[in-house]
Amino acid sequence: MAARYVDLNGVHTWYDQRGAGEPVVLLHGALIDSRCFDGNLATLADRFALYLPERRGHGHTADPGGPISAHLMAEDTVAFLDAVTGPVRLVGYSAGAVVALLVALARPDLVERLVLISGAYHRDGWLLPPARPADIPRVIYDAHGEVSPDGAEHLAVVVDKIAATADELALTEAELKAVRCRALVLVGDDDAVSPQHTLSLYHALPQAQLAVLPNASHTLLLEQPDLCTRLVADFLTGEPAPTLMPVRRG
Repeated sequence: MAARYVDLNGVHTWYDQRGAGEPVVLLHGALIDSRCFDGNLATLADRFALYLPERRGHGHTADPGGPISAHLMAEDTVAFLDAVTGPVRLVGYSAGAVVALLVALARPDLVERLVLISGAYHRDGWLLPPARPADIPRVIYDAHGEVSPDGAEHLAVVVDKIAATADELALTEAELKAVRCRALVLVGDDDAVSPQHTLSLYHALPQAQLAVLPNASHTLLLEQPDLCTRLVADFLTGEPAPTLMPVRRG
């Protein structure tokens, strides 16, 4: 494990680097940090060089002031890829999947393969409204305080900032067709993203594969870590095999 900092767009950004090989970047969800990949996707360090940046106001990375939006975090992520890794296989979970999708649209030259875990492309795809500070369990505040330079209670400020920009996510299916790299859409069958929205995402991405995990919710990385990791690893390392009765890919 090698924790480092890099300055991006005025944000003193913390990231972890593990393993060796082709670069893979893991993007955590909202209000959590890169520790969400411990015990699941972080094990990919046995075959890849993993990079785990923590975005503005999350984890070890301080809130620099101003808004915190998916589009701003996508700009920060593009800057991270330009400065640290170059083109990568990009994996995002929840809000991290939103950021990953925006990066793939803005800079297709930087994204070789794309994994979207429990993510949405439009605000209407989420089944739950934006969280309020009172909605966040105490355990999340405490976990934030363990690493954040801003302290545990500042998480309430981050929650409000993210909620204030939630309506900005409004991509269209037509826009998604510009993502030309191979993509894996991975969700639980009882996820916080509607099944109809997930299908729209899958159909709109020209080279997408779809995996729906049974008996899994939005915390599928914790509920089925081995299966999630195997599916992601197979996608990142393998090539698409021809199917016997292709319809969509025919």
